[in-house]
Formats: sequence, C-alpha cells, structure tokens
Amino acid sequence: MSSQQTAATPDQPQVSSSTAASTVREAPDDPPTGHVVVIGGGPGGYEAALVARRLGARVTVVERSGLGGSAVLTDVVPSKTLIATAEWMTIADRAPELGIRLDGLAGSGAAGGPVGAADVLRHRIDVPAVNARVKTLATAQSQDIRTRLEREGVDVVAGTGRLVDPEHVAVTDADGRERELTADVVLVATGATPRVLPDARPDGERILTWTQMYNLSELPQRLIVVGSGVTGAEFAGAYTSLGADVVLVSSRDRVLPGEDADAAELIERVFTQRGMTVMSRSRASAARRTADGVVVTLEDGRTVEGSHVLFAVGSVPTTRGMGLEEAGVRLTPSGHIEVDKVSRTNLRGVYAAGDCTGVLPLASVAATQGRIAMSHALGDAVRPLSLRTISANIFTAPEIATVGLSETRLREMGTHYRTSMLPLSRNPRAKMLGVRDGFVKVFAHSGTGTVLGAVVVGPRASESIFPLTLAVTHRLTADEVAEASTVYPSMSGTIAEVARMLHQRSTD
Repeated sequence: MSSQQTAATPDQPQVSSSTAASTVREAPDDPPTGHVVVIGGGPGGYEAALVARRLGARVTVVERSGLGGSAVLTDVVPSKTLIATAEWMTIADRAPELGIRLDGLAGSGAAGGPVGAADVLRHRIDVPAVNARVKTLATAQSQDIRTRLEREGVDVVAGTGRLVDPEHVAVTDADGRERELTADVVLVATGATPRVLPDARPDGERILTWTQMYNLSELPQRLIVVGSGVTGAEFAGAYTSLGADVVLVSSRDRVLPGEDADAAELIERVFTQRGMTVMSRSRASAARRTADGVVVTLEDGRTVEGSHVLFAVGSVPTTRGMGLEEAGVRLTPSGHIEVDKVSRTNLRGVYAAGDCTGVLPLASVAATQGRIAMSHALGDAVRPLSLRTISANIFTAPEIATVGLSETRLREMGTHYRTSMLPLSRNPRAKMLGVRDGFVKVFAHSGTGTVLGAVVVGPRASESIFPLTLAVTHRLTADEVAEASTVYPSMSGTIAEVARMLHQRSTD
C-alpha cells in the first residue's frame, strides 16, 4: 500500500496486464518519431504512453490484466478506498468528544416492538458492501484510463508482452495466439507481485496476500498481519478501525522500521491504544489452515492463532519469463531491471519504469520514470529523476508524510542540520477537530537554513506535505517558508510555526 518503503523491496504487486476484451484499431502511419511499445499499463506505462503521444510517436500499450495495473486494480486504489472507510470509523469514534450523541434506536425497538441489546443504534461495517465499492471504484478508474488512452490515439493490445530484442516485442493473447510488434523504443513497466513464503502459500480464503483482501465476505474475527512495513501497517491499522481484533507480527524492534523514529513510535502507540496486539522481534516462518481459522508459526517455535492471516512481506519484480535476460537486459541479483536516472537499461532503445526497477515502490515514482523515459527517448528536454524531492505517504491513521532527506540519512552523510518539531495537539484547528496525535518536523541546514527534509504526521498529512515538498524542491530556506501567510485557524499554521522556530538571527 502504497505503499513506504525501501528501494529494494517494492510494496506494490504486478503492473503488467488486461483481461477486458479490447479491439485493436488500425494504427496510423508512423510519424517521424517512430513506434513506442509499452509493456505494462500501470502508472509507469500509461503515463509514458501519454507523453509519447504528445511528442508525436505512434504508441502501443500491451496489458493483460487491466489498465492501471496493480496500482489501480489490486493495490493503491483498492487499499486507499478501504482505508477511507476505516477513517470514517475513526472519526466516528471521536463523536462523543465533540458533543455528538446517537439518539434513538434501530431495529424492532424503533418500530415499536421490544427493545433488545442489539437494537442500540451504532456504526457497523458491511464488509461485502465495502469490498463491492472498492472493486467498483477500481474498475471505474481503470476504464477512465482506457478511455483517456484511446482518446489520445494510443493502441491498447490485450495480452502478455515478451521482449524478443530491442526492436521487437512478442504479444501472446488469452487464447495463446502470438503476434510480433516492431518498435523503435520499448518501455518495460511490468511492476511486481506479492512475495510468498514457501510454507505459507496463499489460498485466497484464510491465508491471504493484500491483493486478495477484497474477496472477504465478513470482517475477520482475528486478523494476523505478518509484516510491519508500509503495507502491513496500513492494513493492520485499517482493520483495527473497522472493528477486527488484529495481531501485527513484526520481525523488527518496532512498526515501520524504515521510517522516521518519532513517527513510527507514535503510530505504534496509537495502534496499541486502539487495541491492536503488536508482536515485535517475531518472524513468521509458516502458516496452515485449521478447521475454522489459521495457525501462524514463528521461527522461535511460538504459534499465533487467528481467523485469517495477511502476509505483507514485500514483493518480487515481474521480470522473469519476459525474455529480458535472453535479449541482454541487465538485471540485479533481486531480479530488478537496472536503469539509470533517465530510465535507460543497458540496451539502446529499451527503457524501464516502476516497481520492476526497484528504484522506489511508489506509483508517483513509476509515473515520473515513465514520463522521463519517453522525453529522453524522443528527444525532448528532460530532467533526470531525483528522489530527494519525492514526497511519500503512509495511509495509517494518522497518516505519515515525508519528503527530502530523513534524519537517519542526514546523520549518515554528516550534514550539519537543525531540527524543529511541534505536536499538532497545540494547533487550534486540531483542537477543534478533536485531533491529538501528530506532529510537524522540519530539518534545515545549519548554515544556509535551506529546508532539507520534513515529516508530517496527522490527518491528511498527504495533503499537508505539499508546501514542504515545494520548499525541498526549490531549495527554499526555513525563513522563506515562515514568511508565507497561512490561514488561521488551519493545520498548515503549524508548518509555518515550525519554520519560524528554525530562524537564525543575522549577525551581519
């Protein structure tokens, strides 16, 4: 889920493929820029296709599962839709604090019959309805992408792509028939799939990957989540808010081990306050079904029983069996495609984007890589990818948004920096909304005052991080951020206040 994030462990599943029937239109005559073939219709693929069309190329996208890839169909859009529902439950929990009372009864009592304990009006999750909405939104988004591509003149071919050589892509359709496309430029954007443990094979019913969570017909009575990275933390938090009893199994000392320490500590505290059980320094080795649930075995011999188990232990790139190695494309030991900062592989005319490259498992990064690849391949002005300016978000409650250099990285680099941090609980808008958990933290260079990085923890942190992303991208100083006017009262007021705290009095 959208996952956060180490470059070596993508947190999204496969981005290559299309089940929906598709009619391939007669392609127009090749323009001067030639023919671009994109393998995979996820963010890296469809964004690249749009750029290539704008630059005058003829473009064909080969996709076997549905446009939008896993980001739209099984990962980002579905998981964040589920999390949005869970967020409303979290907000509802604050209702009494805000003076909101649930007056009246539901059920037979409200209709004049006898009143029982089950007749008290309360919020309840209808899991089939929630999952139906998740799938409907994902399908609609996928169709919107298809409509946009076709309107722009992109040919969409349903099938599985395989690289024959830098100038040819073989496409196999659902019936096993193969055709070959000639290409001047090839972009591989096939994503990644959930990693599976040998002794914990998913069955889609009790032992699950995150792509299978939307087939549940009822709320798990006791959900065991294995993996405390971004995906594990997001699903564990969401299902806790939805009312499930959740056990989070973490192999590390804390939840979200790769994130800002203050943010991770806050999230773990919130998780436990909401009733989640967090088992740190516990590594799962196997899972098996029982008559009415599952048993997860840990490496030290302990067992954990539950009704369902979700494995969120990383992803593997979708690069095997695609002819890449045979064609001469260089892969890393983990199976990722090696690319440079303009998305080139070692083969002339062959580019790659997204989770199959292992650069950073974010849909936004995949899209950026795809756009950069086409600009470079087709001779447009291009700025190489810079991860320093990429903002990322973890959709827990509260959210964790980051941009720029982390505190850990600043220390490793030996950079002289200053830190300023304020809790959201002091913010007047946060008080009005009943928000107590969260903070804003900014890192600035000790000498120049330039904003080097930032962490925002709180509701809609994904929205609040944008001004700090601008600051990092354009190398603004903390003083320049502080000088910008903010609305009172607003959550963004804390960003300006934190920036003011970093002011250094001039000695000139």
